[in-house]
Amino acid sequence: MNPSPEQRQHERLLIDTHVLLWLVEGYGSLGKESRIAIDSSTCQNCLYISAITPWEIGLLVSKGWLQLNADVMQWIRAALDKPGVTLAPLEPEIAVASTRLPFEMHADPADRILIATARHLGATLVTADRTLLEMAAKGCFAGMDATI
Repeated sequence: MNPSPEQRQHERLLIDTHVLLWLVEGYGSLGKESRIAIDSSTCQNCLYISAITPWEIGLLVSKGWLQLNADVMQWIRAALDKPGVTLAPLEPEIAVASTRLPFEMHADPADRILIATARHLGATLVTADRTLLEMAAKGCFAGMDATI
């Protein structure tokens, strides 16, 4: 069973790329419980963005699949400058762990790095990615459905 927003008060959260976009751009399906948990983590300086997220956003913009309201680098800097948000660096331990996850999963390097980062930080991954949520439900890592 997932902890309630109140129980998540001091929990470290790592947000998936689309969740960051929803937060900053104000679109998407971010649920009330997720918003409460994210706000609480932000107030406690426990909200993390993976180092792979700027890469993913830059890639989406460069391919024309995402349009932002500012230059991509300015947008990323502004998102990372928000109070309570911390960029989780891509430590060598995370990079190697992403290749040695103790469970089967697809080869997407961004998802693998997100999961390895969450595991390294002891953080809950907030995502709406159904495949990742199914893996979290199996106990592979801590996950929270961003749409709830």
